[in-house]
Amino acid sequence: MKKLLYLVLSLALILCLFSGCGSEEKTEADDEKIKVVATVFPAYDWAREIIGNCDDVELILLLDNGVDMHSYQPSADDIITISTCDMFIYVGGQSDSWVDDALDQSQNKDMAVINMMDVMGESVREEAHLPGIEQEEEEHDHEYDEHIWLSLKNAQVICGAISDGLAQISPENQKIFSENCAAYDEKLSDLDSRYQAAADSSSIKTLVFADRFPFLYLTEDYGLDYYAAFEGCSAETEASFETVAYLASVVDDLNIKSILIIDGSDGKLAETIISNTAEKNQQILTLDSMQSVSSSDIEGGETYLDVMEGNLEVLEEALK
Repeated sequence: MKKLLYLVLSLALILCLFSGCGSEEKTEADDEKIKVVATVFPAYDWAREIIGNCDDVELILLLDNGVDMHSYQPSADDIITISTCDMFIYVGGQSDSWVDDALDQSQNKDMAVINMMDVMGESVREEAHLPGIEQEEEEHDHEYDEHIWLSLKNAQVICGAISDGLAQISPENQKIFSENCAAYDEKLSDLDSRYQAAADSSSIKTLVFADRFPFLYLTEDYGLDYYAAFEGCSAETEASFETVAYLASVVDDLNIKSILIIDGSDGKLAETIISNTAEKNQQILTLDSMQSVSSSDIEGGETYLDVMEGNLEVLEEALK
């Protein structure tokens, strides 16, 4: 697989050289713009907020067709886009194992690279191994949770890194980036406070996920306990009877009124767990993990803050 990826990278660069890295319709003004590429929607939206109305920057979302980052492999066009950009922002977890080869082939050796998990440093957490959780057939030691964007506190730190990186590339626009970042930081901080208030005011402190579990950072930010059918974004698709029975018993023991699933789930596992509880009347709620936001979603006005606002409403309902 690595040899194949290397071949794709090499072919992409050859195509880039012969094609001039773009169509004839591309203007000289476009060529002079600073090009920022983000692999995932949250990073793209953070950068968009920080860039604001600055016309000197072109922002590109790499995974813009709703592809889940866990199954993504770059195309030749994607490699060209990365190779010629001025700033590249990516998550940095196991799903981004292809990135090192792409960066090795980069034409721009002065590219600013932001690995979000590196930015977070020791705050990055290992995936949760909980009682009753369905285990992968092949277990991996020290597998870190990639879903760092689902923490508003992490978002504040990473936005600061993006702002600083942009200022280094375009010092003449430093004031714009700094002011926009400060204004956005206030919005993130306000929403973070509302999440904390919701958690503090509820007598229920436990969430049950009949699904994969990308919300480790969010739950730990607000001191919430959690149970889930699968760890992280496990590739497993079927839960055992033991897992179903265990989660149903947790729901009964703690008098849980809501079962959580994540975006893209069909909810069937949640229904099975509910059917195995004593009351059999729990509601199913969906939290959005933002793993496969499409360009049409963005064109429709979707933002990181909007999604996190929606998640807060779901969380408040789940904690009743």
